[in-house]
Amino acid sequence: MDLVVGVGDMKVSNNPEAVIVTYALGSCIGLAIYDPFVKVGGVLHYMLPESSLDPVKAGKNPFMFGDTGIPLLFKETYKYGAVKNRLKVMVLGGAQILDQGGLFNIGNRNHTVLRKMFWKNNITIDFEEVGGTVNRTLKLEVKTGEALMKISGNELRKIPWI
Repeated sequence: MDLVVGVGDMKVSNNPEAVIVTYALGSCIGLAIYDPFVKVGGVLHYMLPESSLDPVKAGKNPFMFGDTGIPLLFKETYKYGAVKNRLKVMVLGGAQILDQGGLFNIGNRNHTVLRKMFWKNNITIDFEEVGGTVNRTLKLEVKTGEALMKISGNELRKIPWI
């Protein structure tokens, strides 16, 4: 059963049949977290770094922004019994897709806000693939924690993070 995470969206599940998937991570960041002990996983697909860019949109959709979406992802997994120090953390995306000249640098700014939040909260990243000029797709199997990544038309490959 695929749970699709769209742009500016988040899904969390402890259903062993669930596969959480998000497509076309360009400058957006895909953040996946997984607690192997209680077998709960979540994926956030945020498109902008800070909610202060558009407080009205942030109020309607906090998952659109890194600074509001990231804490909500962690809090939602805690409701299913996840514990912070057991969580495996994966970060994908942050590419420079439509901004080849680097004028806006959205991908880099999206990644920077995440790194600052993780540093402040003592969260380590188990697998990270960010930057470049490619789109990435992420699949997370809730039953096993196995994660797969596809880069711009290439085959799915297993991510070594658990």
